[in-house]
Amino acid sequence: MKEKIKVGVVCIARKTFDYIAAEDIFKKIQVELKKIENIDWEISSELVIEIKDAQTAAQELKSKGIDGLVCISGTFALGHLILELNKVIQKPILLWGLDELPYDGGKIRLNSVCGINLNSSNLYKAGVKNYHVVIGDRIDEDWLDSLRIIKAFATKRIGIIGYRAKGFFNLDVDELDLYRELGLLIDHFELNEIYKFEVETTKSKEREEQIKKIFDVSSISEEQLSKVAELTSKFNEFMNSNQLDALAIRCWPEFATDFGIAPCAAMSVLQAEGKILTCEGDILGSLSMVAHSAIGAKTPYLADFSQVDLKENFALLWHCGVAPCNLWDEKCNRSLEPYFAGGKGVTADFVMKSGQVSFLRIDYAPGEYRLFLQKGNVIPMEKKLKGTYAKAVFEDHVKDVLKKIIDNGIAHHISVVYDDYIRPLEIFAKIKGWNVIR
Repeated sequence: MKEKIKVGVVCIARKTFDYIAAEDIFKKIQVELKKIENIDWEISSELVIEIKDAQTAAQELKSKGIDGLVCISGTFALGHLILELNKVIQKPILLWGLDELPYDGGKIRLNSVCGINLNSSNLYKAGVKNYHVVIGDRIDEDWLDSLRIIKAFATKRIGIIGYRAKGFFNLDVDELDLYRELGLLIDHFELNEIYKFEVETTKSKEREEQIKKIFDVSSISEEQLSKVAELTSKFNEFMNSNQLDALAIRCWPEFATDFGIAPCAAMSVLQAEGKILTCEGDILGSLSMVAHSAIGAKTPYLADFSQVDLKENFALLWHCGVAPCNLWDEKCNRSLEPYFAGGKGVTADFVMKSGQVSFLRIDYAPGEYRLFLQKGNVIPMEKKLKGTYAKAVFEDHVKDVLKKIIDNGIAHHISVVYDDYIRPLEIFAKIKGWNVIR
């Protein structure tokens, strides 16, 4: 389900144009807007024509705590209006221009698009660049989805257990800078808080039965199976008790030695249930998955851009065995394997299903945040190695995709989701002033 947001709507106009027709169009728009899922609409039902109208509407909408403002140019209008609205509300703006009405022998009836030109120019030259433009009879739902991403970052609770994995300096974050950019704080926990977290035996037993139904467990011991079930319960209850929406885990090198297994299989099970868990203490990987989830993508997961075949033009989206178990291709044997961490790994082991996929990495380099975005297709392959993996081809040749990653120093984890989830992220990046690498 998409992140719920609250959006304000005004329609600006000028009486020297056909404001009566604009008012009729606005009423029809309001009906259509209310059909969109998971949005609370705060609509100023009267046309905003005079400066005082804009000032009143701005105060009312600000008091409602809206996440963004839709400003419909019912007709060309005073340039003051959008500036008065923005001065008070200071949220992302959608400038919505209407198609021109048929001429009736007089002057242009709406001149709405020219009004968009005026308003965008005024905002831009005032240093306000968090606006987006749509022309036509329908709102841009991708813009609405970009608001969902912003809302998710500002309201979700993100945790990290331990620290980033050893040597993975490129996964580090500046937490206060992240707070400045997105309004979120990271909750820190130690590994032993998970090791010692108590769960009811009955819940662990239920998880054990569940895991045996999902996976072929013939390669692991009864003790390892019990540990996977226990850890699945621990992660689930720990996140619930701490009200965490996402959790980054330092999954090695200590975990297998200190707890007895690596957390991969437990993470695979919980991610299939909608939990956001990331390996190797990757906080920005968690945020990438949160962004995907906010716009309706189901069960995002982290993968390495791995096993690049320049000749055959594909790459494996591989990881040691942590992908959501519901993304299995339903053909290969879906098993748990102890190959990792000196036989203590207990990772999920399967080929992932085919289909269109979208990739996202929210990444940081000194002085800038950026989004790495790609689209591609997962194609069928045989189960030939351990871990969870998908054979992917991209819109561009794989050598060009790899070059973009290497040349821009993008970290080695990407969030992967099925279907097309690119454009809302591009709009989000524009609102934030972040670079997009595609």
